[in-house]
Amino acid sequence: LAGGRALGHCRLVDVASASNFHSFKLRHFHLDLNINFAVKRMTGWQVLELVPIHPGIQALILDTHPSLLIHSIDCKVPGASGVPDLFLPLTYRVEPFTDYGSSLNITLPAAVNRPHRAFRITIRYTTTDGPAIWWLDTELTCGQTKPLVFTQGHSVCNRSFFPCFDTPAVKSTYSATVRVPDGVTVLMSASRSVYSKQDRLFQFSMENPVPAYLVALVAGDLQHTDIGPRSRVWAEPCILTCAVSKLGGSVERCLNVAEELFGPYVWGRYDIVFLPPSFPIVAMENPCLTFIISSILESQEFLLIDVIHEIAHGWFGNAVTNATWEEMWLSEGLATYAQRRITMVAYGEAFTCLETVFRLDALHRQMRLLGDNSPVSKLQAKFEPGVNPSSLMNLFTYEKGFCFVSYLSQLCGDIKKFDTFLKAYIEQFRFSSVVAKDLLDFFLGFFPELKDRLEFERWLTDCGPPLCEPDLSAGGALTGPVQRLCDLWGMEPPDPHAITAFDLSTWSTFQTVLFLDRLLDRSPLPQGVMSLLSGCYSALLDQMNAEVQIRWLQIVVRNAFYPDLHRVRNFLHKHVSESQGSSIALKGEDAYD
Repeated sequence: LAGGRALGHCRLVDVASASNFHSFKLRHFHLDLNINFAVKRMTGWQVLELVPIHPGIQALILDTHPSLLIHSIDCKVPGASGVPDLFLPLTYRVEPFTDYGSSLNITLPAAVNRPHRAFRITIRYTTTDGPAIWWLDTELTCGQTKPLVFTQGHSVCNRSFFPCFDTPAVKSTYSATVRVPDGVTVLMSASRSVYSKQDRLFQFSMENPVPAYLVALVAGDLQHTDIGPRSRVWAEPCILTCAVSKLGGSVERCLNVAEELFGPYVWGRYDIVFLPPSFPIVAMENPCLTFIISSILESQEFLLIDVIHEIAHGWFGNAVTNATWEEMWLSEGLATYAQRRITMVAYGEAFTCLETVFRLDALHRQMRLLGDNSPVSKLQAKFEPGVNPSSLMNLFTYEKGFCFVSYLSQLCGDIKKFDTFLKAYIEQFRFSSVVAKDLLDFFLGFFPELKDRLEFERWLTDCGPPLCEPDLSAGGALTGPVQRLCDLWGMEPPDPHAITAFDLSTWSTFQTVLFLDRLLDRSPLPQGVMSLLSGCYSALLDQMNAEVQIRWLQIVVRNAFYPDLHRVRNFLHKHVSESQGSSIALKGEDAYD
């Protein structure tokens, strides 16, 4: 078994993993690491507790990375009754696999070739400059008081953090012991943690099984404030107060709504750590500890949506996981649907429809760029060996996946019935890794009368836009004014009197960015229109958050509007100096993870 599914029987293939994960059950693994900021390395060992599934297995093959320096490997074989345990040094070799990893081939002694009998492997190693581990010098942090290190495992990076079965098909519990310099706080995606000040040692345990990519660590000058009975915010001291004030009581409120919809939150804590702008994505759903980029604090609405999306992953993605990277929509599409069910209950249907319209606009924009026959627009995205699964992360994974889940909900004819189905789906497959057929079979078992109406294969395998989209007319009170103002600006010439009836200062962030995105879609615009736009809005937009500003400045650049180019320079100077070369470009699309 791997993560609760009989993967050894179905022989699921993960071309992104070099490992022989079908041959073993990984019961647990432990990391014991010393973090050295001076040389930017982690040194220590890993202990894996494994059970062979088949007789005669002669090798254990794990995913690793050229940046991971293996020092030695040994094996502990439990002795028979009254016989001491046996410790054996093992031979191994590291072989090329892809440009994102290698294979670690460990020869096993005959003594461990006993099906269903556990043995332990200890691997001593040192990390160097691998893609999972991000070292920030003091001047690159928000507070510039201490250096900081964090890891980012999605999709296949954690093989440079520790040797593993780096596939979402395999889940296990884990524990860790981490030693750090004085004054450094360590956090991990774990359900329990203990700190020994005398030994400067942090101990962690994750009691629910998780895939390798969800093991995460951050260490630096971090402090916390509780924001609910099971939630706290962690951040560098200089941004902690701001982060807490922006979140308020929204986290516990949304957790409660999610539990009503999808069943118990099984991870215990839901904490959030805000990372410097060098964090390579907007947010990451590490269990018990969401990682999120601090620059998102500028926009409360975007922050709220990103946090709710990561909360939704507690059910869809973390508790029930896609077994292969080719079906990431099973995590992201379902989490996006769940996110919008939560916002619908907590913040209303109109706001939820507005945010959805904004995202689907972005999907259609990407569709126009790629064309209707782009293979990356498939939900079931087949990829060749050697292709990095991270390259498959796109808006189709989220929004086409969302539209498919919405289609299933519409087939039911009752959103409450579909909520009940999703709750049962989580209960059935909790802590498992699933494929699309699992979802389909369970859905048809729940709604057998829909068997002849379901276009499952077309949704999964067809290129192009979603076969249908949900009815978003309930958002008309918020999206209608946006479209009417866009239409006014499309008139030749625009009517200044009619335009002044719309006051953007009263609009929400999502309304404003939807308006600017649609203006950008109409570019290039006549220079006279650009002059009028600048006169109406540029001073106002200067006072708004980065999500708004970057869109106006894209319009300025796309239209070569020289009178406002100084605003581009000012924006870049401010944000690049803050982030020291961060991923500010990502914020133009505000991609989740």
